[in-house]
Amino acid sequence: MNNKRRIVLRTCVVTKEQLEKKDLLRIVRSNDGIVSVDKTGKANGRGAYIKKDLEVLELAKKNKVLDRALGTEIPEEVYDEIEKIIKKTN
Repeated sequence: MNNKRRIVLRTCVVTKEQLEKKDLLRIVRSNDGIVSVDKTGKANGRGAYIKKDLEVLELAKKNKVLDRALGTEIPEEVYDEIEKIIKKTN
């Protein structure tokens, strides 16, 4: 019997790296088009993962990677919230 927990990997939409879920932030667009940071990782809607790294966040902003991944424009407040979370965890 194998008692080891499976490590869940997800791909960062910016760097295309496969990382553990704990090293990523999930950004979600709900069915009514509201974009938010999914702190639980279980919110309904279209999700995209981004590495918890300020440089990666800057790249995402500059190249509108999250906009494309979620199919909608990302509000500045969402980027601000992502930045606060990254600063808190690093």
